[in-house]
Amino acid sequence: MDSESSTASRLKLQIKFSGRSIPVEIAGDTTIKDLKSLLQTLTNVLPRGQKLIFKGKVLSDESTLASSGIIDGSKIMLMASQGLHQGGGPVKKEAAIVPDSTRRKKETIKDSIVKSQVERWKATGVIALSDCGLTTIPEEIWTSVPSVRVLDISQNSYLEVPATIGQLRSLQKLHLNGNNLFNESIGWEGLTSLKLLTILSLSQNNLTALPSAIGALKSLKQLHIENNKLMCLPSEIGFLTELQVLKAQNNRIKTIPTSIGECVSLIEVDLSCNLLAELPETCDRLKNLKVYSPVF
Repeated sequence: MDSESSTASRLKLQIKFSGRSIPVEIAGDTTIKDLKSLLQTLTNVLPRGQKLIFKGKVLSDESTLASSGIIDGSKIMLMASQGLHQGGGPVKKEAAIVPDSTRRKKETIKDSIVKSQVERWKATGVIALSDCGLTTIPEEIWTSVPSVRVLDISQNSYLEVPATIGQLRSLQKLHLNGNNLFNESIGWEGLTSLKLLTILSLSQNNLTALPSAIGALKSLKQLHIENNKLMCLPSEIGFLTELQVLKAQNNRIKTIPTSIGECVSLIEVDLSCNLLAELPETCDRLKNLKVYSPVF
């Protein structure tokens, strides 16, 4: 097999981590950086805390698997930096016993910080809580900042996005990427009621399917669902006629619905590293497409 065909092939790898072996199937031309993003969903270790070692050499983020000499069946060791886990939260030392007076003082300071934070959220309309080690969405968002326009709670450890997110009627950009979300973890009836939403990022989670209700997001311009476990896309995606960017690489998608041809505003589509054998003929209708990555 020549080097070009080897690069385009899919590789079955074994990732050694914490005494266990994690099977991964991925394209040979994938970069080490993208492999780390995929491993984040499987190990709950943030990419910046990962060190991948192959044959005694630390792999560079910019290199591809093929250029690093990695072949089908290779074994790669993953070492994680202390404190850079997500899912279970950062690794911390056992807390010491704190006197009541000190604890009350700290709680007062915390309340003051929260109040100041809420005021800033109200003034800017932007809530940025990325990579804060949170396991729940702060209740202050629903009760104090209903007019928020941008909500970024990416790279945390959320176990649930409640249907009450639908109360954020003014929300335009929602970033939920890099969390521990499953299909049932998301209150879709609330999320899909956000009529002004233009950007939705659900990448690097554990989703296996999108609901048909996603077609209700008629204002959506960017949909990021890469690095999940999606098997297919719902036919209702054809209702997203304003959609300009669709990132769905590194999933398990086998077929694309013919309704994709109705997404006439699409400019950029990435379907690489999936299980696609062919694309529907309706893709010919996407006249505005400039970047297209369907790699089979």
